[in-house]
Amino acid sequence: MPVYEYRCAECGHQFDHYQKATEQPLRRCPTCRGRVRKVFRPVGIIFKGSGFYTTDYRKPDEKKPPKEEKAAAGTGTTKTSD
Repeated sequence: MPVYEYRCAECGHQFDHYQKATEQPLRRCPTCRGRVRKVFRPVGIIFKGSGFYTTDYRKPDEKKPPKEEKAAAGTGTTKTSD
């Protein structure tokens, strides 16, 4: 069963209440019998597994030379100082 958080508009009392999702929301504060409203908070989401990282969707860097050109560049002559 979900837990819903409520806050009283009259006395400010804040409390949690277990109830089915199909039940009607509470209307009265258990402390002062004032009107209550549900408190909505952002839900924490954790993405696990592959496919959720920015590096998975990034385009390959076009500035890098292909591997063949990189290998050929490493076998060239080296400069020596006189």
